[in-house]
Amino acid sequence: MVKENLAIVEDRVKAACDRAGRSYGSVTLIAVSKTKPVRLVEQAYEYGIRQFGENKAQEMKEKYDMLPKNIEWHFIGHLQTNKIKYVLGRAALIHSVDSLHLAEAIEAECVKKGLEADVLVEVNVAQEETKSGIKTEEAEGLVKDIARLPHVHVKGLMTIAPFVENAGNNRMIFRTLKELSVDIAGKNIDNVSMNILSMGMTNDYEVAIEEGATHIRVGTAIFGERNIAI
Repeated sequence: MVKENLAIVEDRVKAACDRAGRSYGSVTLIAVSKTKPVRLVEQAYEYGIRQFGENKAQEMKEKYDMLPKNIEWHFIGHLQTNKIKYVLGRAALIHSVDSLHLAEAIEAECVKKGLEADVLVEVNVAQEETKSGIKTEEAEGLVKDIARLPHVHVKGLMTIAPFVENAGNNRMIFRTLKELSVDIAGKNIDNVSMNILSMGMTNDYEVAIEEGATHIRVGTAIFGERNIAI
């Protein structure tokens, strides 16, 4: 199942890249393996996937410890400060930094462990009350504040768009994040790059690619709906 699903997703990624005049290699597919058993992650790994996303710190730690070390793990969920210790040194990228308080806690843990952390600033472009993320108009200020932390490096932006029946309804969400990343990149802030735009999930990743996503987070389309323990 996983192999067949991945083939479909990759074909759709390629088609979206073609429509946008982009190279297939410009998009990183993150297989979101949250709540999925290790055996399904192994199937995706066997097919060639090396980027996986988790939204629970301890679940990511368990899978990291059990699976090959050439996997790049992405932490995509809300990160509690008391769980940072499970993520640092395991996650190649933390997608969900939405406050200076969290960034400072990551900095403190980095200093304690002698590590560095690459992060994305999460922006709640749609301003959904149930979603994490900073307001669009406050994002640049937060980026500048985080940039002063020597061990935490801002690599771009992330957003979670609303769940919609018609993926095209999220196009302006993705376009807004892209425009924001271009604006911030133009400020040439030290310790900040805007090379990563993490946006688009199972229901809308093709539109996200058309609007400039560099990283898409796809779970259900690869692993299916059912949630199973490790």
